[in-house]
Amino acid sequence: MASLNFKHLRYFWIVAKTGSIASAAVQLHLTPQSISGQLTEFADVLGVELFRRVGRNLEVTDTGRRILSYAEDIFSTGDELMELVRDKTLATTMSFRVGCADSVSKLIACRLLAPAMQLGEPVKLICREGRLASLIADLAIHRLDLVIADRPMPSHLSVRGYSHLLGESCMTAFATPELIAQIGSNFPACLNGAPILLPGEDFAIHQRILHWLEKSEVHPRVVGEFDDSAMMKAFGSSGAGVFFAPAVIAAQVIAQYGVVSLGQIDNLIEQVYAITTARRISHPAAVAICTMARTTIFA
Repeated sequence: MASLNFKHLRYFWIVAKTGSIASAAVQLHLTPQSISGQLTEFADVLGVELFRRVGRNLEVTDTGRRILSYAEDIFSTGDELMELVRDKTLATTMSFRVGCADSVSKLIACRLLAPAMQLGEPVKLICREGRLASLIADLAIHRLDLVIADRPMPSHLSVRGYSHLLGESCMTAFATPELIAQIGSNFPACLNGAPILLPGEDFAIHQRILHWLEKSEVHPRVVGEFDDSAMMKAFGSSGAGVFFAPAVIAAQVIAQYGVVSLGQIDNLIEQVYAITTARRISHPAAVAICTMARTTIFA
């Protein structure tokens, strides 16, 4: 198969964005006939139909939409390259691409990433959030430099990665003063029959909380499970139920959500890991994160 003709791809991209050959011709300073011929040649080489006509406009086909998504990536990357060449300050900026599993507390993630923004040289932080498996996939193809997770590298994923323990914290139960007035403050016995909010099943701490409740012989009412820890805290601040968060951010949780500590659970532990494709962490921003985590946040 012939190699990709990027000039043809660009013509296709602009026609798809403008919706007509005539509009694209004005933008490209070419005749409509020239663009039409180039598109026909491009479609013939690919062996697919790129457009269908709808009235006076062209509509991208399903196959064309898939090709268009690649074209968007290619030309946006090209634009970034040209911006980098033109802007000397950007040329000296170091990018740091981090994936943060949605099972990690936003408050902890923010504290962990703060040192990356305080290095001597300029750093552009690119932060992505999502499910751990998806983030690991991006790490494997070097779209990310590091992934922050609440568990080590999953063994079932066929990706070569290394887990670096950043730290661990016991958990604290929180509730509004009004809810505590209803259920009492004799922790953990006061949880019997009390409404509680749990992190979703994708959180490593989910099963640990359930095991702790069972071992403590308390039987609360689970009134909600959340895949977003910030949303769980927001519901907790409204008095919907007791919720759990790492003790290392207790002061922030109390200040931000207007709740109080109901009790600390020393044998209920949450861990935070940095996952990389390299055995040794070498990126300056990643080194700063690990240092801050081990000497300050989780010290």
